[in-house]
Amino acid sequence: MVNFPEINWNVLLPQVVLVSTGFFSLLLAVAYRGRGNNSGAGWAGAILSLAGLALSAYMIIIQRDSVAVGFGGILRFDPFTVFFNLLLISGAAFSVLLSVKETAGKGLQRVAGEYYALLLFATAGMIVMVSAADLLVVFVGLETMSLSVYILVGSKRGDSPGAEAALKYFLIGAFASAFLIYGIAYIYGVTGTTRFDLVAQALGEKSPGPMTLAALGLVLVGFLFKIAAVPFHMWVPDAYEGAPTPITAYMAVAVKAAAFGVLIRLLIVGFPSLSSYWLPMMWTLSVATMTLGNLAAVFQGNIKRMLAYSSIAHAGYLLVGLASLGPLSSLPGDDRALISVLYYLVVYLVMNVGAFGVLIYLSSSGRQMETLEQVRGSGFRYPVLGAAMALFMFSLAGIPPTGGFLAKFYVFSAAINQGLVSLAVIGVLNSAVSVYYYLRVIVEMYMQESSGETPAISFSLPLFLALAVSAWGVLQLGVLPSTLLEAAGKAVLFLR
Repeated sequence: MVNFPEINWNVLLPQVVLVSTGFFSLLLAVAYRGRGNNSGAGWAGAILSLAGLALSAYMIIIQRDSVAVGFGGILRFDPFTVFFNLLLISGAAFSVLLSVKETAGKGLQRVAGEYYALLLFATAGMIVMVSAADLLVVFVGLETMSLSVYILVGSKRGDSPGAEAALKYFLIGAFASAFLIYGIAYIYGVTGTTRFDLVAQALGEKSPGPMTLAALGLVLVGFLFKIAAVPFHMWVPDAYEGAPTPITAYMAVAVKAAAFGVLIRLLIVGFPSLSSYWLPMMWTLSVATMTLGNLAAVFQGNIKRMLAYSSIAHAGYLLVGLASLGPLSSLPGDDRALISVLYYLVVYLVMNVGAFGVLIYLSSSGRQMETLEQVRGSGFRYPVLGAAMALFMFSLAGIPPTGGFLAKFYVFSAAINQGLVSLAVIGVLNSAVSVYYYLRVIVEMYMQESSGETPAISFSLPLFLALAVSAWGVLQLGVLPSTLLEAAGKAVLFLR
């Protein structure tokens, strides 16, 4: 007789809503195209996507205080899941707002329905990832997300850089996925299970052998690729530069957040007995990642490419938090490092959405605005956008009173509290280097004159909303961080 696992649909309902909305978006696009109204398809897809994301978020919020498992324990719903689910849905909603002008205009008008459907499918895959308590479920969510994002990177038809970026991203991503599934197979061979808690139980009963350490390394490679840690960062500059700018923002914030969410749960719940092996690895990776990212960003003249290397550097700062977790053999432990990572991810979301949003708004004049030379003098020509970009650059650089300053302060404080003073010093020095290339954007916008004409920029309500909320978030989190810190503290309690 077959024993079927207990099904708890409340755990899966947010993902079901997103996938269903994605399919409706496809059908709606077909209906509009049949009438020859591609622009209407873009607006309808955006509104429907926002409605689906709002409904999914509502279903998560009404269950925010509950703890549940489903499907035989392979999916978990708890405050940690809630935190990351809402973070990912927020990232997707911002990306929809940034995309409206391009999907309703000439940029992505012909693929608007598919565009929003893939965005929702990718978000559903991310939610599966951070809700998973089993490595095979993580892999399913990861591939759902990855395949959707590969296509979104090359979604502009006839755009050679976009097609090249999508192909590079796909090939390297497939390579990383092979490492991950190979590592999962090794873990199953060593422990006889792929569930996080059972893996931890099996590994804690014996000393790790060569196969166990090989499994740990192979699994980490898969996730380090997604967070763009050195030396698995090669895909980032080309993919970020070639992708449509709204998708660049989506990759920078949502893909990274999902990967960190899984990595945190896996290391703390699945591999606590191996912390003496992966903690030094996190230390080394954080130093290499933030150093290479910052040094490479200094020499970039394209702002999207500069922000790509900047995202690598910020992955290094986040890895400082993971390196500061301390020995996990005695639990409960100090949650300061985990809280700092979760806080950093939220601040990183609003900072990057705002920076990429300004580039999209500036480019809406019909003139490409992606390089330092192209944005020269735009601070006075477009004072509101110039002030917004200055705010986001200050926050990315970690200058008070922005959220970016507190994010770095909390991460480095966690390192010092754990006795990793040298790591904190390296992080501060790297942050000082980053000030140069972030302020360089402001210098070009305000202290250099442009000989070109000043094209008019049409008002876009979705873009304005995205920028306004991002700017408010950067300032609010820099001045009044207590609410977010409390939410992050509540989330990490369910990992210890």
